[in-house]
Amino acid sequence: MGPIGYVIAILGCADGGASCQTVATLAPRYESAAQCAAARNGALDANADLDFPMLMAQCQKSSAHPASAKTAPRNPVDATAA
Repeated sequence: MGPIGYVIAILGCADGGASCQTVATLAPRYESAAQCAAARNGALDANADLDFPMLMAQCQKSSAHPASAKTAPRNPVDATAA
């Protein structure tokens, strides 16, 4: 499986955040959850042009071989709203 790291996923949401889907997974990989969390606001600002009523940035665990981003978390707990 390889070492665990963290990536930032940008979620596009409708319905006040009740229905979210992953619209982008950013390339930088962070070694700790703290490093990822520190970069979330900047990542959200850089992707504010995506066409959704609400955007959130969420840190997600990632292995050396990232899984497909076709399934999105429904109610992200660790997210920052725009």
